[in-house]
Amino acid sequence: MKHALIIVVTLAIFAAACGPKAEKIALKEGTAAYDLAKELSAIMPALAPDKDTVVVQAKEFAVTAGEVILTIRNNLGARADQLKDFDAGKLKEILERGAVQIGERKLLLAAAAKAKTAVPDEELDKALQAEYGRAGSEEAYLEALGQAGVPIDHVKTSIRDSLIIEKYLSGLMSRESQVTDEQIQKAYEGDRTASVRHILLLTQGKNDQEKAGLRTKMEGILNRAKAGEDFAALAKEFSEDPGSRDNGGLYEDFGRGQMVKPFEDASFSVPVGEISDIVETTYGYHIIQVVDRKKETRPIEEVRAELEAQLRESGENTFVQDHVAALKEKAGFKLIGL
Repeated sequence: MKHALIIVVTLAIFAAACGPKAEKIALKEGTAAYDLAKELSAIMPALAPDKDTVVVQAKEFAVTAGEVILTIRNNLGARADQLKDFDAGKLKEILERGAVQIGERKLLLAAAAKAKTAVPDEELDKALQAEYGRAGSEEAYLEALGQAGVPIDHVKTSIRDSLIIEKYLSGLMSRESQVTDEQIQKAYEGDRTASVRHILLLTQGKNDQEKAGLRTKMEGILNRAKAGEDFAALAKEFSEDPGSRDNGGLYEDFGRGQMVKPFEDASFSVPVGEISDIVETTYGYHIIQVVDRKKETRPIEEVRAELEAQLRESGENTFVQDHVAALKEKAGFKLIGL
């Protein structure tokens, strides 16, 4: 759940979809993506490559199931065949989440283009050189891509688009992320870290009907928790957060700015020992049991820079989420679903 800015900018494996006003993607017979879609249609008929199944619709574009499959195939190469190992429910979740992320990326690229945000060739080259360096050399990097079946042109487009989005958002946030002395003093006097247990039901990629069903399910879990059932046991049984489920939903001693804003707000406001109502984030529905909170013991001047960085990160995360939400509302962005 950490680092929402990074999540929005990189968008996991769904980077580098086509441009913001692209036509609907039609898979070409004889390509790896076409063959993959054909095999996946045995699990979900809506994924057949000859169909034009729209998963996300907006005023200026539509994201089809074929485009999601093509994007995954371009990013993962042969590893995309792992999709064939999933059942229909998991496949639906992955592809719908991917369609939403591709759509969000299109909106950000369109907004960046409107703002005349551009990335010089030398910035792209610098980013590519960094990738080559991590692989050991340009030759080793290109060889690895070839073995994986990932096109280098796709990688270059992906990197350029990510740089454009990052530059666009950074330009906006530079005007929004100023931290005042008053904010620093307030943060210093307040609780410094929180430890919580939580239960998460994922709603990413879910349509309104599915989300309503998940909320009803979470209400039932919340009633059981508030009636006195062991929260850690409920987290192990129901939570869909792989980072904490097996540990009874526990996150220990995290500071402000490390979690998405609604989660942070509940963690630092619900009284210690009590359980929150349902909290909705970009990940899904949470209920949070506050285990402990601690105050800062070091002198303020010793932690001023750290507090300022945390406040800035928290503000940036909130800004990005709000900005993407506003773009989606203006664009009439809607998850149709599979």
